[in-house]
Amino acid sequence: MPHMLILGQGYTASRLAVRLREEGWHVTGVRRTADAEALAFDDEDAVRAAIAQASHILSSVPPEGDADPVLSRYGAAIAAAPAIWTGYLSSTGVYGDAAGAWVDEATPLRQGRRAARAQADADWSALRPDVRRFRLPGIYGPGRSVLDRVREGRAHRIDLPDQVFSRAHVDDIGAGIVASIHQGPPGIYNLSDDLPCAQNRLIEAACALLGQPLPPLLTLEEAQLTPMARSFYAENRRVANGRAKRLLGWSPRYPTYRQGLRACL
Repeated sequence: MPHMLILGQGYTASRLAVRLREEGWHVTGVRRTADAEALAFDDEDAVRAAIAQASHILSSVPPEGDADPVLSRYGAAIAAAPAIWTGYLSSTGVYGDAAGAWVDEATPLRQGRRAARAQADADWSALRPDVRRFRLPGIYGPGRSVLDRVREGRAHRIDLPDQVFSRAHVDDIGAGIVASIHQGPPGIYNLSDDLPCAQNRLIEAACALLGQPLPPLLTLEEAQLTPMARSFYAENRRVANGRAKRLLGWSPRYPTYRQGLRACL
């Protein structure tokens, strides 16, 4: 039975764990605090034992400060592990602002505000020859989409008509990870949908699906966004997914937000 060790069972990795278990995998999770399905990150004996036993290892833990906590504590153990496949969930934020242009896996990284993420991405690449780095755009899915923000009155339409974003449905990300287990070489894969577009298009689609009125169109200043939300608008790029399609035989089940949002309902 294949054994997947997932370090950092957040939203995306938890959906993946459910899928793998349904397909007959043994899955060991690692979270900050132990529960019925996961070990505690600080339980070094148990985590190191899982690293030594797993056939597949995936980390979805982002950097903390300037360091990747998984690499800091368990990097040497993962490097020496007998696993046949290793993966790391990175971010398309490592490409920085492209002024709306397309980026792909060969695009040079821009350090900027994502310097720690770019360094972690590079460090995972150097850790083992079998590492797959999945660079992910904005992630949405059931319980975590613009539909929820519209329902709760938290959706903002921002008057930046040339601002473009890429995104991916959480289950398309899981499908891309699984596809890489079965075919395709190690390396970098952008897992994004086929239609980069303005965030306002999603809000308008969600309002139409829910029968809700459109929120007003605001400037960035009028919207009074949190620093994290405001930073979302500091970068403008389109993410190409052709490499994953060619080498993994993957294609998104939800190629645009239209199919993805309907599925979230």
